[in-house]
Amino acid sequence: MSYPYLSDVVKDLTGIDLPLPIATFGLLVAFAILAGAACLKRELARLHADGRVGPAYKRVKGDDGVVAEVAVPPQDIVSDLAFIVVLVGIVGARLFHILEHTDQFLLNPWSMIFSRSGLSVFGGLILGTVAGVVCLRRWKLPIRPLLDAVAPAMMLGYALGRVGCQVSGDGDWGTVANMALKPEWLPTWFWAQTYDNNIFGEVIAAPGVYPTSVYETVIALACFALLWALRKHRFRSGWLFSVYLVLAGIERFAIEQIRVNPVMSIGGVHASQAEIIAVLLALAGLIGMALLSRRAAPASGPTPALPMP
Repeated sequence: MSYPYLSDVVKDLTGIDLPLPIATFGLLVAFAILAGAACLKRELARLHADGRVGPAYKRVKGDDGVVAEVAVPPQDIVSDLAFIVVLVGIVGARLFHILEHTDQFLLNPWSMIFSRSGLSVFGGLILGTVAGVVCLRRWKLPIRPLLDAVAPAMMLGYALGRVGCQVSGDGDWGTVANMALKPEWLPTWFWAQTYDNNIFGEVIAAPGVYPTSVYETVIALACFALLWALRKHRFRSGWLFSVYLVLAGIERFAIEQIRVNPVMSIGGVHASQAEIIAVLLALAGLIGMALLSRRAAPASGPTPALPMP
């Protein structure tokens, strides 16, 4: 059963039909962003206290109208960073989705641009990361330590965001489930679902399709736990983000084997856009891990408290 809107949840729980046209996908993605931001804020506070990340420098206009550069703890820029990254990430997600479905875009471009569905996770990841790096440079923060700090937060946000896909029935399901392969001990809902009342109104015949959003949530939570356990690594900065790239690439490539996505043909290789990007991310991560696997120099010590601006 899918619950595209909050009114669907209330009706199922109470039987009362209330006009609450609030998208559950949006609510759960907002929760995922808040959770990821809280995770990043906590990690930046730790790195700042350990002397591994210095202060951020923001331009602030004083009461006299003069703009001055003020040093603030790095965790204080998380809300601004999250807002910019999410905004640019949405644009990137829509752009990559259009590139993957150019035939539909040419037929009805405006409908596709302003549709409530149709977002590419990797598009959001790539453009959002670029936007984040630009912000970090503007705030004079070190790139690689910050990428390490954001890696667990990104994986946590992804895991929780996929809950929104599952609950709303937004079309991110898999191919028709092969019930002959289902282990007897596994619950049927974990192997096949029909997504009744999904947001597209699409009727899925029994036994259903693979609930890939459920699988991605479980795998991403496991990856988050691993990244969180490794966050105090003693390798060079950027190593943990490289691990994130490997995990994200492997996870998505594996899921794509049971997902329904358009297949592209490049140089005789037939693969979906997500598969190609997943392989490239994993390879980039492996290279990064190899280059950054040497022990890092010890931190200079705890960062002194900053004066109040």
